[in-house]
Amino acid sequence: MKQFHETIWEDGEYTYAAAYGFVPNVRGFLHEEDDTARDAMLVVPGGGYCMLAAHEGEPVARTFYEQGMNVFVLTYTTDITMSVPLKDQPLRDIARAIRFLRKNAAEYRIAEKKLAVCGFSAGAHVVGSVTVHWDDVKEDNPKYVCYSARPDASILSYPVITAGPYTHEYSIQALLGTNPTEEEIEYYSLEKNVTQHTPPCLLWQTATDTVVPVENSYLFAQALRANGVTFAHYVFPSGFHGLGVGKGMGCPGWTDGSYVMEQVNNAVAAVKAGKGVNVSERRIAELKAQFPDNPEPPKPPVDPDEKPAFEWKIDDTLSQDVGLWTELARVWFNRL
Repeated sequence: MKQFHETIWEDGEYTYAAAYGFVPNVRGFLHEEDDTARDAMLVVPGGGYCMLAAHEGEPVARTFYEQGMNVFVLTYTTDITMSVPLKDQPLRDIARAIRFLRKNAAEYRIAEKKLAVCGFSAGAHVVGSVTVHWDDVKEDNPKYVCYSARPDASILSYPVITAGPYTHEYSIQALLGTNPTEEEIEYYSLEKNVTQHTPPCLLWQTATDTVVPVENSYLFAQALRANGVTFAHYVFPSGFHGLGVGKGMGCPGWTDGSYVMEQVNNAVAAVKAGKGVNVSERRIAELKAQFPDNPEPPKPPVDPDEKPAFEWKIDDTLSQDVGLWTELARVWFNRL
């Protein structure tokens, strides 16, 4: 396996005020055994637009790598301080990432018209945004103007879709601030922006998701059907939010790919040093409590048979159905 890390914005292009030295980037995982062009997947972790969940990044990418794809993880702009609304920055990040991969398709051995994007929760909102608004993101850099930001296929995993009823309030607050305009709410309610030019989509979620209501998936599926867009829609009967690949360790803390926490770590350090950008006193206190300088190690369970509190294992009953979603996605993608 060949791995690499590349920033997607050049000097002077990226100006998000609360970046704290971070620049959005992609990490690649490429097959080296031959020069064959392969299907490709860009994985976009969730995290409420405040941070990125490591278990929804590299572990997912490695799963699709094992299916024979060349895969990439996008570390896009978030705001743990909740002080500088993101607006269209995550959308511009993923649009540039898609153009970056298309520009380098020969080097990264990406098959023509076989670049999919796969997002989770708020990361699925990023994916959904470029899925419906790909033609809105104009490119100023002459290196990329001739490359389309339209994905060839989109996978939305327990997605945040709407900014209206059934929304995930904190994701939309981080994205748009506390007083979004009606135009912004309409634009980022993705179900209202599907057209016949929207690329094929696969959606999956559990009916018992208590963080992002399953109605989000239904709203988008209904819009896809109404516009004649090819799609698959799986609603599993049970399971919690944040399942990732749906088997093994759901979120055991920091797993492979903790590099997606770069912006969060930079922001927290800046806040503690009194250098946060427009961060409220309340949020400063919350971040200091959430990210203590000397965190206590987790205490072992009293009962030797009791699982540690930080060990979040997906039980076998979920793995038997939800754990199949990556295989279902591969079958679906092969048919496109």
